[in-house]
Amino acid sequence: MSNKKVAKNVEIKNIFIKSNSNASSKKVYPLLMDKLINAGFNVMNEFDSGCDLIISIGGDGSFLKNVHDLEYPDSIFVGINTGHLGFFQDVIPSEIDYLIDCIKKSNYEIQNILPLQANIRTQLRDYTLHSINEFAMKGYKNKTVHLNLSIDNKHMECFSGDGIIISSSTGSTAYNYSAGGSIIDPRLNLIQVTPIAPLNSNAYRSLTSSIILPYKAKVIVTPENQHQNTTIFLADAIQYKYEKLYSMEISYSKHKIKLMRLESYKFWTKVKEKFL
Repeated sequence: MSNKKVAKNVEIKNIFIKSNSNASSKKVYPLLMDKLINAGFNVMNEFDSGCDLIISIGGDGSFLKNVHDLEYPDSIFVGINTGHLGFFQDVIPSEIDYLIDCIKKSNYEIQNILPLQANIRTQLRDYTLHSINEFAMKGYKNKTVHLNLSIDNKHMECFSGDGIIISSSTGSTAYNYSAGGSIIDPRLNLIQVTPIAPLNSNAYRSLTSSIILPYKAKVIVTPENQHQNTTIFLADAIQYKYEKLYSMEISYSKHKIKLMRLESYKFWTKVKEKFL
């Protein structure tokens, strides 16, 4: 299943602006609001289901936080980048007039981003989490973790090391890349499993490179020692701590995030600009 861009002509009327608290973002917010109102758009004071477009001001971290906070809404997202990398934030502050013109003329495309879902079982209760970029499992207080890794219910390895990252194609340029994983074109929906500092010795043997899996794959992680009391779990860098973990099953979610891309956006150009 591909992450194909599809032209989308939607009449956008109601816009909600979500900004972080950085000084540069605070300067953009009133300017953007005035320009949108003058262009005839309704700028909403509070978010609700009638919102057509959410404009996220900040960096990639702000975008991720906004999607989580708004609970994966059906609205279209677009980002104004006042941060650093800006893989989600397609527009810089000097391009606000260009953005508004593109919105008015429906001169944009929609990139459908599919997040990951984790079903987590512990001794006390079950949890469900979603993540746009990745999930990561680590030991409590940076201790070595020993994890059984299964793919589609078939045991793959007993991993030992600092942890495991399970990322979406969208998240391949995030924590996954920093840990030595591969960059995946976001038009391909794949799952990548990347080890963090794996151990290789007479006592422990773990894969040292990432594994690329198809869209429908299910990754199951269980502690090798059921008495391993505490596991740290990260969802888009949001930290959770689970006691007496039984298992984590990770696959693609049924949620879909609609991200507005202007015609100037080219993924591999952005990769070159940000990393090279």
